[in-house]
Amino acid sequence: MSDLRITHLDHGLRVVTEQVPGALSVAAGAWVGVGARDESPALNGASHFLEHLLFKGTATRSAHDISRTIDRCGGDINAFTNKEYTAFVTRVPQRHAEVGLDLLGDILTAPALRDADIEVERQVILEEIAMDDDSPDDVVHRMFAEQLFVDHPLGRETAGTRDSVLGISGDDVREFFARHYRAGSMVVSVAGPRSHDEMLALVAAGFAGLSAGDGRADRTPPAGTGTNQVLVDDTEQVHLVLGGRGLARDDADREALDVVNHILGGGLSSRLFDVIREQRGLAYSVYSGTSCYGDAGAWLVGAGTLPDNADEVLSLIIEQLELLRAHGLTDDEIDVAKGALTGTFELGLEDTGSRMTRNGALLCTRGEIVPVDEQVRRWLGVDQAATRRAIERVYTADPIVVTLGPG
Repeated sequence: MSDLRITHLDHGLRVVTEQVPGALSVAAGAWVGVGARDESPALNGASHFLEHLLFKGTATRSAHDISRTIDRCGGDINAFTNKEYTAFVTRVPQRHAEVGLDLLGDILTAPALRDADIEVERQVILEEIAMDDDSPDDVVHRMFAEQLFVDHPLGRETAGTRDSVLGISGDDVREFFARHYRAGSMVVSVAGPRSHDEMLALVAAGFAGLSAGDGRADRTPPAGTGTNQVLVDDTEQVHLVLGGRGLARDDADREALDVVNHILGGGLSSRLFDVIREQRGLAYSVYSGTSCYGDAGAWLVGAGTLPDNADEVLSLIIEQLELLRAHGLTDDEIDVAKGALTGTFELGLEDTGSRMTRNGALLCTRGEIVPVDEQVRRWLGVDQAATRRAIERVYTADPIVVTLGPG
């Protein structure tokens, strides 16, 4: 039985700890409630830039010192950026919890952000963008997002563009950090065998230098959508993505949408996988997915297939969407989906890293943590009426279709 507690420190930092008896590790993460959607067009990629730069050194540690510190503990440290937050996470054996939290606090409160390091990491990010440009699957998803959230930051690439990354100056990076990396916009999440009071004391010490104030940005919801796109490239397959707007993160029908998505293309027993891969062998990869943000959402179907099969695959996807709208789901499909969603969710929470990540992400994005039992009940409570409502709300509009392949 775990013990989950939330405390607000005096300067505004929210700290959530979950005591996991018997665990051998302590996982800790800092979640900054600022992401790619909070950037101006000129600063597109600034959050991702900072994600890289905070590991380049602090006032008292070099990049090599950071690496050696975590290696000496046998732990790991990483970071990632998405549309609405940036997260920095570490996991160490529980006897090294003090080291892990001191290191995490140091890189979040006292990064060096030196001009020389900024120029080195700029080149690394340009290589990362070039690598993505060489991946047709990444390119087609990028174009789909641009059309789904046209002229809105949710449609921009998280890493930025070559031009925007080249245009971001050292002063831009430092100003972005000073404005947004503040106590009121940050959550620290810790999971491990130690008590709340022990972990809270380590967090308070490690993050004592964090600036007060709320660094979160005002957000504007997306408006219109774009159009279908055909991209020509010298590829062996045709890569296609189609989809539309979905549901926001806190929407009451989100669990019903999870069930519908799993049945459509979210698992090995899904309709799309069965019809397109198992029965006809027309694709190695075919899937559906959803994304939920604070004020918007998205759904999509993706597939890769040989050019001669592209029209048939697209036709079969459209057919399955029409069947979904016309006839809904069977009771047995709903039962299988609920079992898959709840089981995967529960099995995924058997380590400190996953518990820390769930708590940090929920507290950062929703301001609360839905108990595990309550989340399971929400999925198990989905019925025919709820799935029909989710289908009508999400899948009835004509989808945007983006394809990439040989001309």
